[in-house]
Amino acid sequence: MPTTITENIALLDMMSLDHMDDELKSVQLHFPSERRLLSDGACAEERVATARGDLLVAVRGDRRRPALLTYHDLGLNYAANFQAFFNFTDMRPILDKFCIYHINAPGQEEGAPPLPVDYNYPSMDELASQIDFVLGHFGIRSFVGFGVGAGANILARYALANPQKVDALALINCTSTQAGWTEWLYQKINTRQLRASGMTQGAVDYLMWHHFGRSTDERNHDLSQVYKECFSHVNPHNLSLFIDAYLRRSDLGISRDNKETLKVPVLNVTGALTPHVEDAVNFNGRLDPVKTSWLSLSDCGMVLEEQPGKIAEAFRLFVQGEGLFR
Repeated sequence: MPTTITENIALLDMMSLDHMDDELKSVQLHFPSERRLLSDGACAEERVATARGDLLVAVRGDRRRPALLTYHDLGLNYAANFQAFFNFTDMRPILDKFCIYHINAPGQEEGAPPLPVDYNYPSMDELASQIDFVLGHFGIRSFVGFGVGAGANILARYALANPQKVDALALINCTSTQAGWTEWLYQKINTRQLRASGMTQGAVDYLMWHHFGRSTDERNHDLSQVYKECFSHVNPHNLSLFIDAYLRRSDLGISRDNKETLKVPVLNVTGALTPHVEDAVNFNGRLDPVKTSWLSLSDCGMVLEEQPGKIAEAFRLFVQGEGLFR
């Protein structure tokens, strides 16, 4: 069954979605000013107490249904990272089968006040351990995880420590290694700018590169402008702490050879234009091929925004193949 699902997902990148892409581009060109990355009120937001302070969790759907937990990337929150994707037409059948729990990293939610100067921001392992408090608060026994970038790394860490609580993972641009020297230097420069001067143009440029890769303005100028506006509203102090935690991440310590790897099914996704392709490929090589479905999409960097139809179909096939969606 996993081989069949992997083959089906591999075929998605060969399918032509020109008509769908044309429609999406048309909407963006005609109504760019209506595209916003703020909460649309579809989720009920709750504060969850943890050992390291409160987390904001946004819930959407019937809580009696199976749980789908999301975790966002750097510079974003649940609304900016996932709202448009989960509102996409092809995701509606999936929404009818799951209850969505969007986790916001500490201090990353909309309108978040600056975290105290003496606040010791959680490490990546500690951010992963906070998921247990979320599960306890909502009475969740197990879940499907959906993470992007830093959020994907956090969910992978949790699944390594608690495989019995994770049914499956869909991870986009997940890295499994420590930060390299180039990343460390670049990130350090940006965290210092964020703390000293707020959201500078340099920090915005870095976040655009982190999420979209190269030539974003040429591919979709309207989408680029919306995200630049979004980053200008992020609390820069809090973001610098989250970036620093991601920068200090440890290697996941997994290996396909010695069987010390993720025990849960994984849909591993990346975009050809993202700067994180090498990280995703490296991560894929450390996963169990029997439990892993690999999807690389051409002509895009931020796959949820630029290829939502393909990701929705891949995710549907993935959870269907694992018996989690009918």
